[in-house]
Amino acid sequence: MSCLFCQIIEGSIPSTAVYQDEQCYAFADIHPQAPVHILIVPRVHIASLAQTGHADAAMLGHLMVVAAEIARDKELDAGYRVVANTGSDGGQTVGHLHLHLLGGRGLAWPPG
Repeated sequence: MSCLFCQIIEGSIPSTAVYQDEQCYAFADIHPQAPVHILIVPRVHIASLAQTGHADAAMLGHLMVVAAEIARDKELDAGYRVVANTGSDGGQTVGHLHLHLLGGRGLAWPPG
């Protein structure tokens, strides 16, 4: 298996787990861009958001609910950002769908 996030999910690459259930795994980003930077990854391998369809709606909704739950647990009451980078122009560097949960400081707009 060559996918970095699949290897993290299966445990062959270490990570700092934040949340996990039967649908997803969330862990601390090793190069955080904010005081809180969590990656939320579906357990099923999907290359990017561009490869999803209506059949993935429940899983995608679950990822967003998990992001909100983690944000509450991390006490990000002042606000946070949830981002899904898609494709090389969108800044995606790992070919496995994932959400970035960023918070703990003011976040500028536009982001990049």
